[in-house]
Amino acid sequence: MESYDNGGIWGPITGRPGKTVEIDGEKYLNVATHNYLGLLDSQELDDAAEQCIRRYGVGSCGPRGFYGTVDVHIELEEKIARFLNLEETALYSYGFAAVASAIPSYAKAGDIIFADEQVSYPIQRGLAASRSSIIYFKHNSWENLQEELEKQRETDKKNAKKAKTIRRFCVVEGIYTKSGTMCPLKEVTDLCKQYKVRLFVDESISFGVLGRTGRGLTEHLDVDRKDIDFISGSLEHSCASFGGFIVGPSYVVDHQRISGLGYCFSASLPPLLAGSGIKALEIIEQSPEIIQDVQDKCVYMHQTFMNKLTFFRVTSHELSPLKFLSLVGSKVLAYDVIKDLIEQVIIHVKEHHKIALVQPYYLESEHELPLPSIRVSINRLLTYKEIDSIAAAIEDVSNSINLYDSVISNIPTQFEETKADMIKSYEAYLKWKQQNNGITGKEALEQDEVFEPLEIAEDSAPKKIADLHSRN
Repeated sequence: MESYDNGGIWGPITGRPGKTVEIDGEKYLNVATHNYLGLLDSQELDDAAEQCIRRYGVGSCGPRGFYGTVDVHIELEEKIARFLNLEETALYSYGFAAVASAIPSYAKAGDIIFADEQVSYPIQRGLAASRSSIIYFKHNSWENLQEELEKQRETDKKNAKKAKTIRRFCVVEGIYTKSGTMCPLKEVTDLCKQYKVRLFVDESISFGVLGRTGRGLTEHLDVDRKDIDFISGSLEHSCASFGGFIVGPSYVVDHQRISGLGYCFSASLPPLLAGSGIKALEIIEQSPEIIQDVQDKCVYMHQTFMNKLTFFRVTSHELSPLKFLSLVGSKVLAYDVIKDLIEQVIIHVKEHHKIALVQPYYLESEHELPLPSIRVSINRLLTYKEIDSIAAAIEDVSNSINLYDSVISNIPTQFEETKADMIKSYEAYLKWKQQNNGITGKEALEQDEVFEPLEIAEDSAPKKIADLHSRN
């Protein structure tokens, strides 16, 4: 992480990063950190943590298999397994370590792993540690996955004896950490059954958000969890605690307890965090309306960004709690130019609107490095007016710093034709906007395949969105 640099945008955080966050004595509306259900601000979680501190102290003193297992660890594991209607859970003290340890505990040198090209960095570390042969398929393309599986089947036919010794795995995410897009899990599951490939699904982002009761993408898409060999997840996003977990059949989880390096050799989760995780799951089970609430906010934020932002487009799924805003022209601009322009927007939104945004950073060694973008995290406690204000702030700053002129001036000469088309489209948009007194209305421009720049809203918001707004 030596190359990491936040550009000096943010200073040290004071206190917890809940709905608001205090940085260098200034308070900001926080949409930069993961707190989807708003439970980081919950007094109930604070009380549960305090009770555990008074009973157990603050640390567990060692790994689970030695002397670090406390009854709250077992209770949390049982609660997660019951919640997902699976047999058993292995609790890790760090979300990153869960999937990064689980993959190499099964896949070894000589095996084959099919992985989506946009899998998260923890998954990538697990893939590397497995020393297996990695075959990346195009992001969210089950068709390309089928092509790769078919190629492997043909290869296996040429050397049937060797093929019998090779194990095959597929790794995907429910909602992808790098893009906020949703996995076509039904199709992937069907392919894995057809080609006899073991399936691992990471639900770190989707757990506690998707599905009628927050049980994740499997519930949302009605996929039988028993068709998945193991599900990994995190308590660090929706549950406002810490740690990760692997959940599945008993024989899978039992293997984790003796082969998962992050489980065997790391100190176990502090009891106070296990206690708060238990309370978070109780809240989710007892108050399913908060799941519907966060999903409504996800959809509303998605539609609001699409309707109000001229120079950014939303590339995430509407139900994703992570909204990635891609800059107009990203497909033809230099990487550093995009990064610097987005950084300017974040700085001005910080200074003039007191809203904390973030540009996600990645290591240069990562597979399929995404283009720079703004990442906005949903929080159930946000009001609809506050969501409106976030979109308005980004649009206001984009105009005040002449973002469009900066994009146009930085387009390379080899894209002059595209540049001319964009200028023509933007002038048409401005003319249309003037004729309509600046009120967003029916789409005025055709979507451009290179820039995909200027989506104009419908004359009125979809009925569901309008209904949500009226609740304010």
